[in-house]
Amino acid sequence: MKRSFGLPPQISRTAQVADWFAREIRAGHLTSGEKLPTEQELIAQFGVSRTVIREAMASLRSEGLVVSRQGSGVFVADHEANTTFRIVSDELHSLTEVQNVLQLRLAVELEAAGIAAEKRSDDDLARMRDCLDAIDASIAAGDSAIEPDFAFHRAIASATGNPYFERFMHFLGPVIIPRQSIRPRTETPEQRRLYLEQVQMEHRRIYQAIERQNVEAARFTLREHLEAGRERYRRMVDGSARP
Repeated sequence: MKRSFGLPPQISRTAQVADWFAREIRAGHLTSGEKLPTEQELIAQFGVSRTVIREAMASLRSEGLVVSRQGSGVFVADHEANTTFRIVSDELHSLTEVQNVLQLRLAVELEAAGIAAEKRSDDDLARMRDCLDAIDASIAAGDSAIEPDFAFHRAIASATGNPYFERFMHFLGPVIIPRQSIRPRTETPEQRRLYLEQVQMEHRRIYQAIERQNVEAARFTLREHLEAGRERYRRMVDGSARP
């Protein structure tokens, strides 16, 4: 029997697709080992772009809900064996919920940025630069840059030399990036590009502080970045609420 692929309004298309699959998997409607439709089939069924499908699958993989097998496709993972703490995008439907997540990030990432500035290696810096380059490429392609953005923050966590920082970021997953959850209905490609360029400017300030091994500057720029993100998200929600 063909399933319905209807999507609710308001949250981003990527989050809508990822949430639909997450709910189906957690409800047992999609079972462990079941193969998902092909990328082209999903594009047709959901009426979205290839980028949306790929970002949704990346989000599901990061949550441990699906696995990719080269040459075979994407399959539902053995999620019963992977019950761990996660923040999932279908929980982030209000400004308060997103602010709570950003507050959690601030508590963890502020300290991580300071330690990374003190202990980073040349390899750590190279990994961060690769992430920044990937964000630039994603912006140029008109994509949302969610995955490379998350990778940049994980690279900072890795640079602490404490594996628990990176593991904690991995467990949180890329839905901690606010634009994963909600985007304005009226957002234009130009507005998205300007938004992401501002975010990327903040990323570069964080990187420069870590590169200089300036602990206080690393903490300050990280705090500035997350607090600016909270304000951008507030404006985004307010704008989406207007008729």
